[in-house]
Amino acid sequence: MKATLRAAQAADAPAIAALLIASRRTHLPYAPIAHPDHDVQRWVAGVLLPTQAVTVAVADDGTLAGVLATAIVDGVGWIEQLYLAPALVGRGLGTRLLQGALATLPRPVRLYTFEANAGARRFYERHGFRALAFSDGSGNEERCPDVLYELATAG
Repeated sequence: MKATLRAAQAADAPAIAALLIASRRTHLPYAPIAHPDHDVQRWVAGVLLPTQAVTVAVADDGTLAGVLATAIVDGVGWIEQLYLAPALVGRGLGTRLLQGALATLPRPVRLYTFEANAGARRFYERHGFRALAFSDGSGNEERCPDVLYELATAG
C-alpha cells in the first residue's frame, strides 16, 4: 500500500484517536474498552503526542492509514502503539512502520501485545521478536492476558 510516513503533528490528534478506536473495536473484541472515546481523544492530544515519538502513515488520499508510537525508557526501546486502519491490515504498512522504528530504536526493543491477539503475535514473531513473559493481565487496564516481546539484536 502506498502511504507517506511522517512525524505526527498536533493537528493529527483527532485522526489518530479515531484510528486507535476503530482498530481496537475491529481487531480486539475480547479486550474491554477501558476508556470512553472522548478520553482517548484527550489522551492522544495531551499525553501520546507530547511524550512519545509518533509516526503516522498517510494514504495518498490524505487519510490516516496507520500510527506507531515509540519511547526509550532506561536505554530500552519500546513500541508503545502500532495500529492500522482496519481495512489496511495485511498490506505491508505495519512492516514499513515497524522497520522505520527499528532503524532508530536502541536494542533491546520491547512491546506488549494481548495474548489473544494472534495476528499481532505472528507479525512480531515474523520480525524477530521473541516472547519473554506471559501475564494474567492484572497489569493492564483491560485485564486481558498479555505477552512481553523483545527483539534483542539488530536484524
